[in-house]
Amino acid sequence: MTARELIEHWAARLTAEQAQLGTAQGDRPLTPVSGRLVETVGTLYLYEFRLPPEGVLAMDIPVSVVPDDEIEPAEGLVLSCKDGVALVQTFDAVGTTVTNATIVPDRGGFLLRAGERFAHMLAQPDSYRLGPADRLAPVFGARNSFDQDGGSSASVLTTVWTEDPSVRQQKVAATAIELIRANKRILLVCPNHHAADEISGSIARAMKAGGLVYKTWVSRYEMTVAHQAFGLPIHELGFEAQMHQFYAKSRADKAALRRKYERFRELTPILAYKGHKQKDLDEVRLLEWRLLTQLSDLQAKQKEAQTTLAEYENLPLLRRLTMQAVGKNVDSLHQYLGLYETQIAGLMKELDIAKARIDELVPEAAVPKDMRPEFEDLKEEILRLGGTKKIRELLAAEEDTNRQAFIQNRRLVITTADRVLADPLFSRVRFDVLIADNAPWISVPSLLGAAGLVRERIVLTGDQRDIARAGRWQMDEMAWSQR
Repeated sequence: MTARELIEHWAARLTAEQAQLGTAQGDRPLTPVSGRLVETVGTLYLYEFRLPPEGVLAMDIPVSVVPDDEIEPAEGLVLSCKDGVALVQTFDAVGTTVTNATIVPDRGGFLLRAGERFAHMLAQPDSYRLGPADRLAPVFGARNSFDQDGGSSASVLTTVWTEDPSVRQQKVAATAIELIRANKRILLVCPNHHAADEISGSIARAMKAGGLVYKTWVSRYEMTVAHQAFGLPIHELGFEAQMHQFYAKSRADKAALRRKYERFRELTPILAYKGHKQKDLDEVRLLEWRLLTQLSDLQAKQKEAQTTLAEYENLPLLRRLTMQAVGKNVDSLHQYLGLYETQIAGLMKELDIAKARIDELVPEAAVPKDMRPEFEDLKEEILRLGGTKKIRELLAAEEDTNRQAFIQNRRLVITTADRVLADPLFSRVRFDVLIADNAPWISVPSLLGAAGLVRERIVLTGDQRDIARAGRWQMDEMAWSQR
């Protein structure tokens, strides 16, 4: 049997199960329910609900939480349910404490989305590579069909079977680090969220020991059920926490850029005005220099004429005759002195006007000491970012928390197999390698849904004896309904 045939089988089976779900126990509302808000990360909220006696919620099933007051209902997802206490991740807050609420499971919605995923895989085979998934198909229904540690590191299907969970976790961590260093994108799926938290802590510890910054590479898709694992704060690995932190920094960077741009726009006309005034000041100072030069020349001529008149009677005859030949005598020298005085008076008036204008322009053209370096730094930053037009486009663009783009930048994404099958986001992202930890406890359709997203390789880990114990891979009685 090929992967495509298995997908066709499960698509039909899911459709039939959804059609028969109308009277199923799983979709009956649970009431009264009380609870409290445990944690808030970004736009997600983690609530702990105490269920009524014999109330049970299946993991990864979408639910609606309906408070008894005027608060709007909130959609959510069941992360765990044990001993009458359920942890539910919601997308809206319903208060810090909840009393007499009603929880409405939506198993039908889960089956619908899972069926749609399989239908999409069948309708658009070019968007999915079922080659690695084909290697899984022959093993479903077979008992003990694997070697103890089958497949090389280059095999399409590799198995890591061991009875010791700690040894298995070490091998998974070593494999993940090896793949990350090989620049591979990895999808790691687990049977439940507690197991996903535990393997996240194991991988993070191994990365830390290997000198890698695990927060950069590892992303836990849901809110973590536990805050710590192996002594590390794994709640920091939550996809929503990472995305919220990234976009908070992005918003802060955008606000800083806006302040810089507005300051640049504020300084640009000021410095342009100062530049024009400085140009005017330079022109007036040049005029002043010319007037002073003319004044100096006239004063020198005036002094020379006065000296000549004072010594005229004592000048030699030949010198007098020479001066008279060029029209200089006592009368003409007096006329020259009068002309010089008139011109000097005119120049002095022009100099007074020029100096007054200079006194006006100096403060207008003066640039504060720190303003020009600040402007030059802003100008350099704006040019580096592509200019004012590009910055206007960046600032005008609305912020879009693109979950798909963000998850595609995560090197290792850890979640549950059921979540991968039912979450529409995973239908749009692809990975290089699938690691299914504790795989015997993951159902066939969930494994198929995850395997269809990988291009190169599948790694199955777990206790080989659990294949028979769980009975989830037997073709005759696949335990999908036992979830």
